[in-house]
Amino acid sequence: MPSGDPITEPGPNASDRPFTVCGADDPVPPALQGAVAALGNFDGVHRGHRALIDAVRQEAGSRPAAVLTFEPHPRAYFAPDQPMFRLTGPRAKEIVFARLGLDGLFVRRFDGTLAATSPRGFVEGWLRDDLGLSGVVIGHDFHFGQGRAGTPAILAALCADAGMACRVVPAVGAGPGDEPISSSAIRAALAAGDTARANALLGYRWFVLAEVRHGDKRGRTLGYPTANLALDSCGLAHGIYAVRVRLADGRLIDGVASYGRRPTFDDGAPLLEAHLFDFAGDLYGQEVAVELVAYLRGEEKFASAEALIAQMDVDSARAKAAIRGDAVPSMLE
Repeated sequence: MPSGDPITEPGPNASDRPFTVCGADDPVPPALQGAVAALGNFDGVHRGHRALIDAVRQEAGSRPAAVLTFEPHPRAYFAPDQPMFRLTGPRAKEIVFARLGLDGLFVRRFDGTLAATSPRGFVEGWLRDDLGLSGVVIGHDFHFGQGRAGTPAILAALCADAGMACRVVPAVGAGPGDEPISSSAIRAALAAGDTARANALLGYRWFVLAEVRHGDKRGRTLGYPTANLALDSCGLAHGIYAVRVRLADGRLIDGVASYGRRPTFDDGAPLLEAHLFDFAGDLYGQEVAVELVAYLRGEEKFASAEALIAQMDVDSARAKAAIRGDAVPSMLE
């Protein structure tokens, strides 16, 4: 899809479509038999990935339209000692794919066996025989098989031999003349606190999923109780953010959040601490989703608790204004 062409946006009716997840050890369910699948890691499920999703829905026609992705991420498999800032974990991907109106998701284990599979074995033995796919959609830079020897051209030829359709989607830029949209560019934007650019490249507000854990409950004494979440290998800039939080019961609540080490108090391990406006309740143990609306300021060390509270009052007012004025789509509504 050339740069500038429309990309499917999340809508209120997209998530009404039945959505099936076929896990790593699951047999292919009837709902996904004969599917056409987009292949890739889809970290972020950004606007470039959405071109593949649009293409797979077009290619599928009356057949199931799905995505095939891999866990763990191949980079984590080959370099387990190098932490990776993942934009979307498995659960977050399920939420986004379902919102985009797909029929389902195949998740397959990336291990030594898959890494050593030849390109032909990948197509005929794995895509066709094991998963029963009738066609695939890939990006212009998709590589596969042992030593990443398989190219888009090789995949197209092997699919033709196997009686499968294959469609290759060109790169998508953020605008005319721009570099292709990439997960790396989004990570860099988030690391710089540029949530506006990250969300523009994603096409929706970036969000994280995590379980609310017990903290030191200092926020209660400051008049700002928080839901505390530990994020694995997160490269997000430390600072204060306007956020919206989806609770386990589906409610969406505006808030303000801090991500960082709390230099005024303990300078400890990074935590995401979200204060929910006009909310009272026990969230411990619940999985919640927190989406970033805007970056407000960097993390600071204050001379006193009183100075911190005064700044938190300012931050809350700025967060409310940012949320009121933001028109970026949400994957959580």
